[in-house]
Amino acid sequence: MSEICKTSLMDYQEGYSENNGIKIFYRDYGPKDATPVLLVHGLGAQLVHWPEHLIDFLIENNYRPITFDNRDSGLSTRFKKKPSIVLGYLRYFFRLPIKSEYTLNDMARDGINILDHLNINQAHIIGTSMGGMISQIICAKYPQRVKTFTLIASTASVPGPLNGATKEVRDMMVSRSQTTDPTMDEVYQRELKWVGLIGMEGKELDTPKFREDTINNFNRIKDVKDGFGYARQLTAILSSKNRIKKVKSIKAKTLLIHGEQDPVLNVKNSYLMNELIPNSDLIVIPNMRHLIEEEILDQFKDKLKIHLKT
Repeated sequence: MSEICKTSLMDYQEGYSENNGIKIFYRDYGPKDATPVLLVHGLGAQLVHWPEHLIDFLIENNYRPITFDNRDSGLSTRFKKKPSIVLGYLRYFFRLPIKSEYTLNDMARDGINILDHLNINQAHIIGTSMGGMISQIICAKYPQRVKTFTLIASTASVPGPLNGATKEVRDMMVSRSQTTDPTMDEVYQRELKWVGLIGMEGKELDTPKFREDTINNFNRIKDVKDGFGYARQLTAILSSKNRIKKVKSIKAKTLLIHGEQDPVLNVKNSYLMNELIPNSDLIVIPNMRHLIEEEILDQFKDKLKIHLKT
């Protein structure tokens, strides 16, 4: 199933890839003769949360960005269990087993299924945050499908008190995972607080454009009335094992990008991955937190352009 749509960026094609009853919604910006780039997003994010300036940058440099909704987000398949994140964190901190409805390995396979669906043999991989964790598995498990790897604000370890989120960030994540049937205004106020917490310090957020984008993103999934998809994705992260061995096995040329002030995943994670991945370079950006604002992209886009050409 697919349909042609119009965006301010260019024409794109949308549709579903399906495997074992799991439907993953994707957006293919084309053109088909350009070099594909599969973008894998983070916890709770829809494909529309990729910043337009990054998609524009890729298109302008003759790349074919392909974005998708991870399972349990956006328009992709939703699962049914209602996990307790508080209990999940307690079990994690006490090193007790955590049961998850699916794994990060399953989510990595979703990305490969999209490439299969689009008849793409090989693509550049860009992953951020949880999407970076998923992308590590793609690069380690399916190396023949990977041209280069760009890993943004992520970790090879399971996030914990020393390498993961600050208490304020964790509190907001727990709250979001338990939210049921929020109003548009509640979602907007939550997004203002969340982006203010993990985005660039001092950046003006309460703008007509931010409100319009938040409303559009809310309406895109208006039939989803709870945050349990977010909770299930977070449970998949907490239940995963450290990917140290997998990351060590990555052969693709890798560019690591991390914010020095990241409150979600400490920058020490990327220093470690830079040591683990043989063919890797690290860029640490002083005023970056966890998001890729245009001012942040401007600081690494030239190096990204060179990296994608290797």
